Amino acid sequence: MVEDELPPKPAGPLRSGWTTGACAAAAARAAAEALATGRLPSSVTIRLPQGQTPSFGVVGGVVGADYAEAGVVKDAGDDPDVTHGAEIRVRLMRNAPGRGLAFRAGTGVGTVTKPGLALAVGEPAINPGPRAIIATALAAYGSDWIVTVSIPDGEKRALKTLNARLGIVGGLSVLGTSGIVTPYSCAAWIHSIHRGIDVARAEGLPHVAAATGSTSEAFVKRFYALPDSALLDMGDFAGGTLKYLRVHPVARVTVAGGFAKLAKLAAGAMDLHSARSRVDARYLADRLGTLGAAAALCEAASAPDMSAGAVLGLARAANLPLAQRIAEEAQRVAAEIAGPAIALDVLVVDRAGELIGQAGP
Repeated sequence: MVEDELPPKPAGPLRSGWTTGACAAAAARAAAEALATGRLPSSVTIRLPQGQTPSFGVVGGVVGADYAEAGVVKDAGDDPDVTHGAEIRVRLMRNAPGRGLAFRAGTGVGTVTKPGLALAVGEPAINPGPRAIIATALAAYGSDWIVTVSIPDGEKRALKTLNARLGIVGGLSVLGTSGIVTPYSCAAWIHSIHRGIDVARAEGLPHVAAATGSTSEAFVKRFYALPDSALLDMGDFAGGTLKYLRVHPVARVTVAGGFAKLAKLAAGAMDLHSARSRVDARYLADRLGTLGAAAALCEAASAPDMSAGAVLGLARAANLPLAQRIAEEAQRVAAEIAGPAIALDVLVVDRAGELIGQAGP
């Protein structure tokens, strides 16, 4: 992720979609029906945990002597999901009686290699929620199955996710507790942040860094010589990151970001996306005033059309340490949210990747 944000929401009502877990369950159901009848269905209906009963079209597939394979193309609705349009395939075979469900990672589905996740090391990255949805989808055809989930281009798509940092190698994770993708809820992103904290704790890391984007992340990694597994791609989700850390603390946390986003955090915003919070020009002007800025400068800084970058430029021209003041106030806000068990510092990084403000232990 760069120091930008998610693509803008489409105009009008947003269309929800289906998780990879729901698509895998539908593909498994189609394969089970093919084994029972000898032919692949053109569509199947499954039941989700909250009672919805969506139907899915079935693509491709084959019926063999002792197995069947079917695919479903994922529709994530209007969510900017990296797996939108991916084909989720399931190969289904009978397991030995009484052995229950066994899950395997096919092409493009990752394998867990680090502790701290909901799955044991060595398990395919098919989360407990999707496993339960798949079990429900197969129940009418028996309970003893070997389920192999594949995503043909999953390894390539996984390069756009945080799976490598989480120790999930070889492809994507199959996610989705409810089976439904809510547009722009960014559930997968927030899930990755939380799992990153879990993995860091399981590895005993004493220090993690949560960055708003790639420029600040590259700086903090170099500044503290942190391993990749200590880096959290916080993006705009400051509140979700810090609140999770309060309950699942790491001894030391660094929050790093650009001036504008950390100015929002300093002013108390928990969601730093431009569509959900704005830099308060009056707030920045007041901070300039506390630094001894002339009244004319404060008035210019508080103009409604002033951007955070423009205010920072005014402060720099007047040799006033505005970025340092923002670092101090953002540190106070973040530390209060994260709680007393965490030593928390804040780094403000400019667009050139240079440190312009630092506060905290």
